[in-house]
Amino acid sequence: MSHQWCHSAGGLMAVARTPGHGPLAGVRVVELAGIGPGPFAAMLLADLGADVVRVDRPGGAGLAIAPEYDVTNRNKRSVIVDLKAEHGPAGVLDLAERADILIEGYRPGVAERLGVGPEACHARNPKLVYGRMTGWGQEGPLAQRAGHDIAYIALTGTLGMIGNPDEPPAIPANLVGDYAGGSLYLVVGVLAALHHARATGTGQVVDAAIVDGAAHLAAMIHGMLAAGGWQDQRGANLLDGGCPFYGTYETADGQYMAVGALEQQFYAEFVELLGIGDEAPSRKDVSRWSELRETVAARFKTRTRDEWTAVFEGSDACVAPVLSLREAPAHPHLAARGTFTDHGGITQPAPAPRFSATRTAVRSGPAQPGAHVEDVAREWGVPRLLEGLRPGPGEGA
Repeated sequence: MSHQWCHSAGGLMAVARTPGHGPLAGVRVVELAGIGPGPFAAMLLADLGADVVRVDRPGGAGLAIAPEYDVTNRNKRSVIVDLKAEHGPAGVLDLAERADILIEGYRPGVAERLGVGPEACHARNPKLVYGRMTGWGQEGPLAQRAGHDIAYIALTGTLGMIGNPDEPPAIPANLVGDYAGGSLYLVVGVLAALHHARATGTGQVVDAAIVDGAAHLAAMIHGMLAAGGWQDQRGANLLDGGCPFYGTYETADGQYMAVGALEQQFYAEFVELLGIGDEAPSRKDVSRWSELRETVAARFKTRTRDEWTAVFEGSDACVAPVLSLREAPAHPHLAARGTFTDHGGITQPAPAPRFSATRTAVRSGPAQPGAHVEDVAREWGVPRLLEGLRPGPGEGA
């Protein structure tokens, strides 16, 4: 792996170049800096080996985290371009001309006003896949409205499914909307469009809206709803906490165990190990599910989480301890697989999924804004990026 050298407070430091091995090695991606699902999607492409160049704006993207800790910018390189400056858009178009994929997450019409919209980019590179990441989508009554993950999943019915029936809907961080309904659908979309572009020579625009993706995630449940197998309310169904053998239970030390003993053979092992085989009402008698839940809850309260973990260790009862973010990396299974990795002093999830022939890795830490201008300008053949680095009249060399 080669390096570039940049200045730090202590002098020169080596910064690993990010292009590396992986199934997307050789694919060039331009990411117009934003927050949330766009950067995460670009990180996934970078984890898979793509050469991702993040175009940061002067002053940063406004995320309330120090750049060195923003792991969604790992495996990338960064240049700084002021898109509102006279020659700023031209620098981005130069990059787009040499790229396979471009990702932006502005409100509809903003990229066009800045001079880097799909039409301008495709005029320079007809094969370009232009990925657009928004919450509401490129069209529709709410397209120009501001929003965040929670509002997007609220309108799709997804948020309303999560939580206890007698409590407000539970907020699943930003995982269901931003990342599952947004980032992952954008990645699927741009990779499908890239396949098409390589087969036909024609690029296209990918409109990835979080509302579309979050709704799509619930496809199976909509089918169950239509068939009468799902009630349109929280905590009343097989997979939403309504079922007493699919949920979480508090232990004696205030921790929790997760139970997913849906199938009969797994349920039989569950109640035997829990020690309620003789007193538990029939799992098929829905009218007694409340009684069954109380029996299970009372039993779990008699031991600590670690004690119950030991009881269910090695079984097929489908029971697991609910771990915290700091606890998870040390779990024996996750540690054996290397599900988490340490890089630059930050414990973080390793790239996923895994490939037998094109292995992936965390090759570099979060890209510092503007740290790779010279490398990218040289390797991508975009000297215009260096214009901001050249001293003006009267400045020293």
